[in-house]
Amino acid sequence: MQIQIDVALHYRFARANTVFIAIEAAETDGQTILSQWIDMPGAIVKRIKGDSDVGERIWAQVPQGDMWLTYTSTMNVTRTRSDLSTLNAAPRHNIPAEAAPYLRPSRYCQSDKFLSFVNKRFGFCYGGARVAAIRDWIEQNLSYVPGASDADTNVLETFASREGVCRDYAHLLCSMVRAAGIPARMAAVYSPFVNPPDFHAVAEVWLDDAWHLVDGTGMCHADDLVVIAVGRDAYDIAFLDSEAPAELINQSVRAIITG
Repeated sequence: MQIQIDVALHYRFARANTVFIAIEAAETDGQTILSQWIDMPGAIVKRIKGDSDVGERIWAQVPQGDMWLTYTSTMNVTRTRSDLSTLNAAPRHNIPAEAAPYLRPSRYCQSDKFLSFVNKRFGFCYGGARVAAIRDWIEQNLSYVPGASDADTNVLETFASREGVCRDYAHLLCSMVRAAGIPARMAAVYSPFVNPPDFHAVAEVWLDDAWHLVDGTGMCHADDLVVIAVGRDAYDIAFLDSEAPAELINQSVRAIITG
């Protein structure tokens, strides 16, 4: 599947500023960059590797005033959907260095608080079947409510309220899967099926010695997702992190299937 991505950002800063950007689609397993272009007029840009060597991040020094960013990319996604129920979880002592950090609790994913709930609610199944059961429970029990959460909302608040947006669904999925003893990390993605169109967040779980994308909202699937960045939680995969206060003027994100 070929997916075209177009992003336009317009922010305003009261002083010269440094921003950390994760917006470009990654060259990684299951997806290939066919073309890619980014423009930030007036900015001084430095690139570094993304977390777990997935994609790249940008340090950008921008002058006081308005920051415009334009990004376009055409991606070829060859990833297929996995039947999670057929996949196996590695014994804890066999989890490799690549996946081990994503077993631990993190700032927004207090997975240690879900040990009892996960064991009681999903103790009837194991491995990928348990991940699938957790995903289904989240999709059935949470309501997608724009504005129901903010940047400070943690997974315990989401679990209590039973509502949120994609970041909250992904936080809860990662937390419960980690509580089940299976590594899970958060992924920032694009997809043509996100409604309303925007940056999207999903989980990625370690089964059968590979990462598998899982969307707790049910909107998207592995074969229509374009990965941007991965990390422990939303703190690690934010598309823009600003040193100074930032005023949003305009933002548009579009992903369409072109082939």
